[in-house]
Amino acid sequence: MAKRITRTLAQLGALVTGLILLIFLADSRYRVLPNRIHSALPSHHVGTVVTDLTISFCSSVNPLSSCRLDPEQWHRIEKDLYLRSGWVKSAWLHVKRKKEEELTPEDKIVVGVKIGRLDPGVGEKGQGNEKWESRPGGIWILRSSKRHDSDSDKAITSMDVLFGPDAVDPRPGWRLAQTPLLIDTDKKLQPARLSTRHGQPHKEAKEVVPRVKKDGRFKILQISDAHLSTGVGVCRDAIGEDGAVSKDCEADTRTLEFLDNVLDSETPDLVVLSGDQVEGPTAPDTESAIFKLVDPLIERSIPYVAIFGNHDDEGGHMSREAQMALLRTLPYSLSQPGPQNVDGVGNYYIEVLAPSAQHSALTLYMLDTHSLTPDEKNHKGYDWIKPSQIAWFQSTAQGLQKAHAKYSHIHLDMAFIHIPLPEFADKTNLVKGGKWIEGVTAPSFNSHFYDALAEEGVVAVGAGHDHVNDYCALRPPPPAQLVIRDVEDTTPAPSIHHDTRPRLGPWMCYAGASGFGGYAGYGGFHRRVRVWEVDTNAGRIVTWKRVECCGEDTKKRIDELVIVDGGRVVAPE
Repeated sequence: MAKRITRTLAQLGALVTGLILLIFLADSRYRVLPNRIHSALPSHHVGTVVTDLTISFCSSVNPLSSCRLDPEQWHRIEKDLYLRSGWVKSAWLHVKRKKEEELTPEDKIVVGVKIGRLDPGVGEKGQGNEKWESRPGGIWILRSSKRHDSDSDKAITSMDVLFGPDAVDPRPGWRLAQTPLLIDTDKKLQPARLSTRHGQPHKEAKEVVPRVKKDGRFKILQISDAHLSTGVGVCRDAIGEDGAVSKDCEADTRTLEFLDNVLDSETPDLVVLSGDQVEGPTAPDTESAIFKLVDPLIERSIPYVAIFGNHDDEGGHMSREAQMALLRTLPYSLSQPGPQNVDGVGNYYIEVLAPSAQHSALTLYMLDTHSLTPDEKNHKGYDWIKPSQIAWFQSTAQGLQKAHAKYSHIHLDMAFIHIPLPEFADKTNLVKGGKWIEGVTAPSFNSHFYDALAEEGVVAVGAGHDHVNDYCALRPPPPAQLVIRDVEDTTPAPSIHHDTRPRLGPWMCYAGASGFGGYAGYGGFHRRVRVWEVDTNAGRIVTWKRVECCGEDTKKRIDELVIVDGGRVVAPE
């Protein structure tokens, strides 16, 4: 009896499972279920699908032209297709979109977009039965009224516009059109190109956790002052193989080729973008410039962090907050905006874990050094790290001490900023491993962040900003502490003791500029990047640079220097 009941229940379960599977398959193809049930299924697109798109043209001298279509129906992509350089005219991409459950039988879903002068459905193999619809700007769209197409990977679920012949879109699931929009633009303007996302938004990638390799080493590549533009940009002070200044040179092309070569030869475990990723005035579409810089990192699955320089938001094209929000959505990015009650955007820290444990082996502090001074009358030049940032750093560092003490080796701390600290300019510093060519443009007001770094045991701080300085500097050690013991003290010890291990503050190292879109005209200076290699087994940090040009130096470690050994800052002999 029991066996019969068990068998019946098993058959009933199999029948129900088969019916559910059949309904699910039928719904995925023919949408047989009501919307409220269908919307709960995995095949349902979260968000919206695109039902139409168009371009609106308007002129500042024509009051009848409109730059914005009915907002109840159309969503405008907030990028002028002329990049606000069209004198009296502008053009804007508008998109109609709906949630899948709101679609009516009359709605059509955009499942294809092409750019060209001719109808893609005429004379193109395999598309004779498809009806492509024309839109302004040489856009052709293919729309479907089939209910199940809104669930398929054919459905376009988002659209964007990027600019420049060298534009890339590193976002998973996005496709960038190779043909630019066919709008009447000046040849000097950067071509606008559509980027489309088909199907479901890409699932969140597995959380990236930086970790020391099994051999105990961890390599950081610091890229500073890339100064990328929207479009290929124009080189400044570019030196060729013959030693002469190149007159015909695409800045971004040469910068990215250099970075590609370094990434392939150094294979870093982490990349630090330490400010001025973008040359603000020449990057009216900041998104396009950022995408070009992170694309080779994403392609190689290299985690990266970013802080901002004084040029990143110059010109007001994209705020620091917006840039950080964009960076947070990209694969392999560990960038964070930081606490809202702390001055600046991008005050955060990254923990690099030990090879086979959850203990931190290395902590990297990232801080925003802002831009121009807020008080030009009393403190000319550049802004400084604020008290709220110093308090955040101190409380964070002290709060992590207990956890760091659990690490079986020597835990190390480093920091990265863009604008150098005033201590970089001290003429009494021990200067090693590079050249001091130009004046240090540090803030004229000293908020003493360097002292806080030293007190919390940070062993090195990397900076950028001054393009043709690439040295490392160490503050003079304090005099040995003379400890005089009480004459009545009977404990076995000498009455006078000299402390032979005075505390040395962190090394201060410039990265040197990597980008050809920024200046570098002093003394035949070649673009370069800085590499930091941490050996956690020995508590050692070695740093060197890689240069872009010329000859055998491009393959060498330049100015290699041991700055930390046994967990302590060391001064080279």
